[in-house]
Amino acid sequence: MEQTEVLKPRTLTDLIRILHQLFASEEVNVEEVQAVMEAYESDPAEWSVYAKYDQYSFHTATPSAPGLGCGALGNRLAGLTEAEAPRGELPQPPEKRVTVEAQSPPLVLHHFAPCRLRASTCQQAFVYTRNLVDQGNGKFNLMILCWGEGHGSSIHDHTNSHCFLKMLQGNLKETLFAWPDKKSNEMIKKSERILRENQCAYINDSIGLHRVENISHTEPAVSLHLYSPPFDTCQAFDQRTGYKNKVTMTFYSKFGIRTPFVSIITLLGLVFCELATSGSLENN
Repeated sequence: MEQTEVLKPRTLTDLIRILHQLFASEEVNVEEVQAVMEAYESDPAEWSVYAKYDQYSFHTATPSAPGLGCGALGNRLAGLTEAEAPRGELPQPPEKRVTVEAQSPPLVLHHFAPCRLRASTCQQAFVYTRNLVDQGNGKFNLMILCWGEGHGSSIHDHTNSHCFLKMLQGNLKETLFAWPDKKSNEMIKKSERILRENQCAYINDSIGLHRVENISHTEPAVSLHLYSPPFDTCQAFDQRTGYKNKVTMTFYSKFGIRTPFVSIITLLGLVFCELATSGSLENN
C-alpha cells in the first residue's frame, strides 16, 4: 500500500482547513484523518476561546429511586414499563473507508451531564460541556469537550458515525464495552486505556461502545472530537443490565458563543440518569 505523507497542521485554523480538504471527497480515509488530528500540537491560546465550562451549584436530596440504572431511570422518566423498554441491538458496522453524506446540523441539548454527586452531599462542580467549533459543511462536526474533575460520560454508542477523539489538555480514561445481548446481563468490558495530551483515538459502533472519564480529581481535561456524519441523538446504556435509553445531544456553545439555556427539567433528568449509571447515588 502506498504511503502518503501526513499533513502537519501548524495551528487549529490550519487543522480545520485540512479537515475540510479531506472531507471534500465522498471517500474519506479514517487513518489519514486520525493521523492529521494527532499531528496537531495542542495550543491553549488557539482553542481556549471554545473551551467553555459550565459551573453549577447542586443541592442534592435522597432520590426516590436511588438504585435505578440509566436505562431504567430514563424509561421511568419517559413513562415506559420494563416490558416496553428497548434493548441493545448490534448495528451494521461502518467500513474503514467510508462514504460521507451531508446531514443537518445537530440540535442543541446536553448530551450527557456527568456531574457525579453523592446523595448526602452538596458541592459545586464544573459540568461537562460540548462546544461546537466547526460544522464541516454538513459532513462532520468538530467540537471541544470540557471535562471537570472526576467527570465522565455514560456508556454510549455513536449512531453509526465515526468518532475521533484528540486530547488537548489533561488525560481521559476510555473504557470499551461489547454491545449488550438480548438478556438483562451486566455489560462486558473489553478494554481500557488512558488517553494523554495530543493522542488521538478512534471508535465506531462496530468496534463497540465506550465510556470516557476524567479520572483526575484535581485537574480538568479538554478534548477535541470529530463526528462524521454529524448526529443529534445517541443511546446511553446501563452497565448493569444493558438497557439503553435514547438521549438528545446539545451544544453548550457554538463557535465560542453561549447557546440558549437548556431547561432545568431536561438537565436534571440527564444528571440523575448519569448518577444512577455511575453508581454515585447511595442509599442512606
